[in-house]
Amino acid sequence: MGLLGYFMPQVLGVGYDQVERVLNGDVVLKVAVLLVVLKVIATSVAYSSGNAGGIFGPSLFIGSMVGASVGAVAHQFFPASTAGPGAYALVGMGAAFAGIVRTPLTSVIMIFEVTRDYTIIVPLMISNLIAFYISQRLQKEPIYEALARQDGLHLPTRYSRIQWEVPLVSSATRKAPPSLAPAMTVREATDRVKDTNLDSWPVADELGLVGMVRTRHITHAMDRGREEMTIERLMQIARRSDSDVSVDSPHVHNDQPLSRALARMRDNGHKVLPVVSRANARIVLGIVTLGDILRAYGVESADQLDYTDHPDL
Repeated sequence: MGLLGYFMPQVLGVGYDQVERVLNGDVVLKVAVLLVVLKVIATSVAYSSGNAGGIFGPSLFIGSMVGASVGAVAHQFFPASTAGPGAYALVGMGAAFAGIVRTPLTSVIMIFEVTRDYTIIVPLMISNLIAFYISQRLQKEPIYEALARQDGLHLPTRYSRIQWEVPLVSSATRKAPPSLAPAMTVREATDRVKDTNLDSWPVADELGLVGMVRTRHITHAMDRGREEMTIERLMQIARRSDSDVSVDSPHVHNDQPLSRALARMRDNGHKVLPVVSRANARIVLGIVTLGDILRAYGVESADQLDYTDHPDL
């Protein structure tokens, strides 16, 4: 970044001054093309280092430079039937913003607020749709969702916005039991879990949830005389012995369908899952058990069914 800034300081910062120059037609074609290439490299390097400065400014900068470049070439070959580079730069800004951020309608409104000109709306909408389609085909996950996932924020996707009649995890969530500490011994954990019927227990340290430990593993370790073994060590041994299932911090969120919880239980082998916050996956909001899920679906055990209400059974 230092070398790029030394030889081409225009790529540093937000770049609104360069965007303004492009809109006024003050940037030549070679400079615009060079700025596009260098800005893409600079933005990629910044995000790869973890010291990103933003998405909004670079998307407008790159879009305006690409649009101005296309406009300069088009106006050079067809001067009588094309607008100046500034109009192409506006369309390029909107198309790049729609493709990178995946908000085509917001892009249209934003460019209209800048220009107050209806004549540019139609080419802008066409460019936005093309950019949106290409970006979805090449990269399924939008940039902001990828950055949120990188920071540990689990945001709901459009696939999770299900119909109201489908039961959610929140309908079967119960209060979480006191978590076991990683440094707790097997003897201490046995005293905690012996009077309950939970299949698994959450394990948490001072920062929050660490994972889940099965009750049968605690009981088995106690029976084999490993009273002083810590829960952390027990979980490490369990991970190696349960190689056929995924045991890396299984969890669900309140706004997910119960079918997702069932799938997680199948994949991880746990009959109890922690329900965690989307803002921080280490914050436990409650637990959901297999029995709770079955009851939410209306599935009861045979001795609990009232056959007088079901004459066909």
